Amino acid sequence: MAPDALNGALSPGLCSVTLRSHSVEDVVALAAEAGLAGIEWGSDVHVPDADAAARAKGACADAGLRVFSLGSYYRAGTFGDFGPTLALAAGIGAPRVRIWAGSLEPHEADAGTWDAVVEDTRRIADLAAGQGVELAFEFHNRSLTATVEGTLELLDRVDRPNVGTYWQPAVGVSDAGALDALRSLIGPLMGIHCFSWWPQAERLPLGAREGLWREALELASGSGRDLDVMLEFVADDSPESLRSDAATLRRWIGAGR
Repeated sequence: MAPDALNGALSPGLCSVTLRSHSVEDVVALAAEAGLAGIEWGSDVHVPDADAAARAKGACADAGLRVFSLGSYYRAGTFGDFGPTLALAAGIGAPRVRIWAGSLEPHEADAGTWDAVVEDTRRIADLAAGQGVELAFEFHNRSLTATVEGTLELLDRVDRPNVGTYWQPAVGVSDAGALDALRSLIGPLMGIHCFSWWPQAERLPLGAREGLWREALELASGSGRDLDVMLEFVADDSPESLRSDAATLRRWIGAGR
C-alpha cells in the first residue's frame, strides 16, 4: 500500500499497557525510538493520578510525541464519578477517553442494563463535550460492544456526536470476519488497537497477519479521516517485539518520523 494511496492520515502509536511493567519515561523513550507518533496512556498503572499525568504529558512533549488518548477503565452504566477521569484527561492533554460499555454482552443484557449504559454514556458524554473531549468505546468481549450489532445499536441510542468506537480484531475471528466488522464500524470509528493474535490469544509478530492488517489500514484510510493506529499486546510484552512491530506498521502505512 503506497503512501499516496492513503486518503486519511493514519498515525502509528502505542498503548502504554503494552509496556505495563515499564516506567512512564521508559514507555516514552521506547515509543520515540520505535518511530511512533503518539501514545494512549492507560489509567491503571501509568497515569493513575495527576502527578503521573503531568509526568507523562511532559515526557511526551519533550520527545515530540502526541498524547492520543486516555485508556480509562470506566464502565458506562455504573453512574460513577466521571470527574476524576476527565481531570486525568485534561492533565495529560488527551483529546479522547476510552471507555467500556458495561460488563455484559448484548445477548446477556436485559432492557434495564441497556437503558443504564445508554443513560450513563449520555451523561458522561455531555460532561466530556464541555471539555472538548471525545469518548470511544472499547470493541471488546464482556461488554455491550462485544459485537458489531451491539456497538451500532448502542451508538445509535446514545446519539452523541462525541461518542464513537475503537476497533480491533476479535479473538479467534478470521481475517474476513474481522474486516467485515471494521467495514460496519468505519463510520463511528475513532481509532484502532493493532495486534496479531492467532488462532486464539497466541501473540504473534504483527506481520504474521499481514493480509488482515494491510486491508484494515486501507479501509481505515479510505474513511477520509485521520485515525490513530495503536500497537497493543506485542509478543512477550518485550521492547524488541515493539520495535519490530512498529517498523512493520510504519512501513505499511508509509509513516516516518
